[in-house]
Amino acid sequence: MRRSRGAAGLFGAIALFGTSAIALAQDTSAAPDKVVATVNGAPIKESDITIAEQDIGSQLQSVPETSRRDYLIRFMADLKLGAQAAEQAKLQDGPDFAQRVEYFRDKILLDDLMFKEGAKADTPEARKKLYDETVSKLPPETELHARHILVEDEATAKQVADRAKKGEDFLALSKEFSKDPGSAADGGDLGWFTKDKMVKEFSDAAFKLEPGQISDPVKSQFGWHIIKVEEKRTKPVPEFAQVQDQIGNYLVQRAQQTLLLSLREKAKIVQLEKPTAPAQPDASAKAPAAPAPAAPPQ
Repeated sequence: MRRSRGAAGLFGAIALFGTSAIALAQDTSAAPDKVVATVNGAPIKESDITIAEQDIGSQLQSVPETSRRDYLIRFMADLKLGAQAAEQAKLQDGPDFAQRVEYFRDKILLDDLMFKEGAKADTPEARKKLYDETVSKLPPETELHARHILVEDEATAKQVADRAKKGEDFLALSKEFSKDPGSAADGGDLGWFTKDKMVKEFSDAAFKLEPGQISDPVKSQFGWHIIKVEEKRTKPVPEFAQVQDQIGNYLVQRAQQTLLLSLREKAKIVQLEKPTAPAQPDASAKAPAAPAPAAPPQ
């Protein structure tokens, strides 16, 4: 019965795409940059471990916290060994090596710039301000807590609706008759939902009911429904603590994109190649057969 869900959360509707920024620089000037290992005499420093963790930390979710530092040291040792072997093989003298170094230098600089810009924008004060502004503009929205019984034909739906309206236990009827695999075992419970979360026929009928009322049979693309409304309320606004991380991500992405767009507007970018025109379809080619219609979602 539910429609396909889009981006969830209070700020999902206003999220901007952002430049992915992974800052690989961190100020370690407050602590000595001690040597933690050596590889053929070459040092691995504390700052190397910090940068490695920022680089591959997201890949270490399965590594226990107690083993993570040792893993990073061994990772850096492998990195040093590989680099030493590559230098002995004179790979740094390859035709494109310097160009690739320049590329990654530019990328790290961009990452650091985006990181710093995002950090400036994402402050506790900015998060709370955006939360308050957004909440103040949200229109009140009604939501229901309801149950339903889904059957295949109208005759059965009328029979079940009649029994429910005469006082039989709705939960027991749902477990006996409902064909909805997602809610039948739970007494037809659909939880809380707003009108836009269900198919139109279901929502139109459900939102006309008051708590305790049971609908006549309602037909939708899924079958026949008997609906019982348990509760009705104005949808509560998420607490700040629930959404503050989403707000922070939004502030970071917005600041990064604003900066990048500003840099583009001030720059003189000359593209010497024209974009490749999309290929035109061959008029003589036989059109593919139309696919069979998909079954409605359950």
